[in-house]
Amino acid sequence: MGASVEELHQEVSVRFGAHSVRVLGDVCLGGRFVGHHCGRIGLHTLAYGADVEVVVDELPDVYIAHVPLAGVRGGAVDGVDVRAQGAIAGPGQRMAVGWGSGAATLVVCIPRDVVEGALGMRLGEASGPRVRFDPALRTGAGVGGEWAELIRRFAEFAGAELLDRSPLAVGHFEQLVVQGLLDVQPHSFSEVLASGGVAVAPRALRRALAFCEEHADEPITLADLAEAAHTSVRSLQEAYRTQLGTTPMAHLRQVRLRRAHEELRRIARGDGEGSVTDVALRWGFGHLGRFSAQYRDAFGELPSQTLRAIR
Repeated sequence: MGASVEELHQEVSVRFGAHSVRVLGDVCLGGRFVGHHCGRIGLHTLAYGADVEVVVDELPDVYIAHVPLAGVRGGAVDGVDVRAQGAIAGPGQRMAVGWGSGAATLVVCIPRDVVEGALGMRLGEASGPRVRFDPALRTGAGVGGEWAELIRRFAEFAGAELLDRSPLAVGHFEQLVVQGLLDVQPHSFSEVLASGGVAVAPRALRRALAFCEEHADEPITLADLAEAAHTSVRSLQEAYRTQLGTTPMAHLRQVRLRRAHEELRRIARGDGEGSVTDVALRWGFGHLGRFSAQYRDAFGELPSQTLRAIR
């Protein structure tokens, strides 16, 4: 007989941290929580055996990726809908996942320092900045699907005698998982890695990108970015032009548009309050007509349509 929802809730809380579980249908006793690997990264199979919604209000210093095996209905990360093929969230983010009674998923848990260490290795530093992933995990066709298949094979291989005998092999497998994730899943530093990473991307540019992500809700000027990057305005502009094909303020605008989009989605789902005007002003867009046009170019719909989409 499998575990009850309450028993699974307690087990998962111990392993991954505080979260809530809301039962939506009949309660069954067919759930299971199986640990395949617990090292620098964790890998578990989780199935509740009931229709439930699982919500983590704020993830601790870990990245959690759900790779569905069967029956997961999808969910949201910070109010942004994700498809049923998987989701990923990081430190400080809110994650909600819907499960059917027959649903099962592989849960990949990667501590923040492991992700930042892997990024730092690519960028030529001891540790990289915080990474913000696109929440819709790409587990379908292409390289994203290959990464998901790697996770499934890791779960099958985790109990093999070879891994018991070879810690070095385990370490290589873990690095393959983490570095593969950085390469196949879009994130806040994908463009830097694609441009050549350590040999090409100047350290000043990486500092500026991190500053944009962390302070996008503040009144940032070009001079502020240059100061945060420890370089001159002209040098920073040149780095953005040659490495990313854009300007510092254009990149900041895209970060703010993404954050505005996420907030409008949260409001539409009932997880917040506010109007299009409130959101635009909060993210530094004082000209509403220009904001709507830029938003439509970025997301294919007007901000007002995003608010109405889920209501």
